[in-house]
Amino acid sequence: MPARVFLTIAVAACLLWGLLPSVVHAGSPLPAEPDESTRVDEVLDNESRLYLILFSLQGDGKVDYVTGRRILEQSRSEFGNPVYYTAQFPFFYWWNHILWVDQEQDGVNGNEVVYQENIDFDRTRYKPCLFNGQPC
Repeated sequence: MPARVFLTIAVAACLLWGLLPSVVHAGSPLPAEPDESTRVDEVLDNESRLYLILFSLQGDGKVDYVTGRRILEQSRSEFGNPVYYTAQFPFFYWWNHILWVDQEQDGVNGNEVVYQENIDFDRTRYKPCLFNGQPC
């Protein structure tokens, strides 16, 4: 009798497991990458080889959406300035205090997964609060 009970519980667990979604997203689904008109800044993170684009969806200058593209190649222009070639689509997105990762780097289409929740984007990591006496 105990083997039969165990088998019943195992079958029920397998059926329930099959009904659960394979990826759990926190909060609202990730919105598409914002329009260029909402871009407020860009940052090169040489340490992680990411090109970050900071957006203000509300138009108030406060960063509320960030994308990070992998830097594929770096060269110098004829004037000696660095030129960066990046992936077409971002590798990560930060929005609504959630860091999303897109392993396929194919744009926002629903296959992004939550990497970390309850995280704020720290702009001061890349730029100090004051630069030559001017606020960032």
